[in-house]
Amino acid sequence: SSGSRDEAVRDRRAQILSRGLPKQKPIEGVKQVVVLASGKGGVGKSTTAVNVALALAANDSTKEVGLLDADIYGPSIPKMMNLKGNPELTPKNLMRPLKNYGIACMSMGFLVEETAPVVWRGLMVMSAVEKLLRQVDWGQLDYLVIDMPPGTGDVQLSVSQNIPIAGAVIVSTPQDVALLDARKGAEMFRKVHVPVLGLVQNMSVFQCPKCKHETHIFGAGGVSDLAKTLGLDVLGDVPFHVNIRETCDSGQPVVISQPQSDA
Repeated sequence: SSGSRDEAVRDRRAQILSRGLPKQKPIEGVKQVVVLASGKGGVGKSTTAVNVALALAANDSTKEVGLLDADIYGPSIPKMMNLKGNPELTPKNLMRPLKNYGIACMSMGFLVEETAPVVWRGLMVMSAVEKLLRQVDWGQLDYLVIDMPPGTGDVQLSVSQNIPIAGAVIVSTPQDVALLDARKGAEMFRKVHVPVLGLVQNMSVFQCPKCKHETHIFGAGGVSDLAKTLGLDVLGDVPFHVNIRETCDSGQPVVISQPQSDA
């Protein structure tokens, strides 16, 4: 019948297309991988990734959590997690993650000088990402949180196609230019069959510390509107608060240093 012929053609096409894709291989010792991504830079994705990793550990002390900084050009996890130094090597020549607040961390920032720019072409970046994924002794982790670079390029595709990902979280601020890119980020993950867990609205409202007047500097409700359009949940609504910025800059993220604060 024509229906069965069409199905056979679709199966054949899927087989041919899948030949060029790498086979997904889990990271040894890691149970669940969650990626935090954004279409645009500067929306607080790394800050969110750090606090999500710390919150996962704080919510259940029996869980082991790791944090991978996949932003090769602009690694910020070392500063936010108050970590410096080079990883030690195991007898099997694997890098040992640096640890703080109970979180195992790996970043390009541990492998280059703090002020040195990474001036690399795409192939070298891909090789570095592969090393950060595969040549690290993560031990036994319940969750590995990956802080992705902004955009929808090589690194995002490589990570999505090489390892099984439990879900992606998209971080955005409420203004239209960020939302345009956040939508592209969500659609990219859907294209590569990574479940999108939901959206986080960051820097949603600024409250004056003196008069308590609230101002929606980047607009209001943009992320919830996008979530409705995409059929996704809003997982969190984070205010534009000086404490969140100061605590991450000082290497004492707000989830650890001020766990009872509204922020």
